[in-house]
Amino acid sequence: MLAMTDAAAEAISALTAQQGQQESGGLRFAVQTAQDQGAQLALSVTPGPEDGDQVLGADGGAKVFLEPQAAQFLDDKLLDVQQDEQGQLNFAVLQQPEAPGGAPSPA
Repeated sequence: MLAMTDAAAEAISALTAQQGQQESGGLRFAVQTAQDQGAQLALSVTPGPEDGDQVLGADGGAKVFLEPQAAQFLDDKLLDVQQDEQGQLNFAVLQQPEAPGGAPSPA
């Protein structure tokens, strides 16, 4: 399942508040084009999830809506936000870090 950093959650909350959609709105990920190596994702602030979307987040907090294909692609990813040289915030999708000292597999 897609994980989200605190910074990304704050950025999503700020975006939805700017759009006047902080109550039920969220950031929606949809696959524009799928490729062998990954997918081109489209991001949009929407008033709510569409039919079939996976919803991440809590009531009153940042929400992320994932269309089914995007949910599959982002299953083991981490959503973060990074600031560029001009001070603009950009969402980044990263690999989730491995759990430290992985548990031994059962015999």
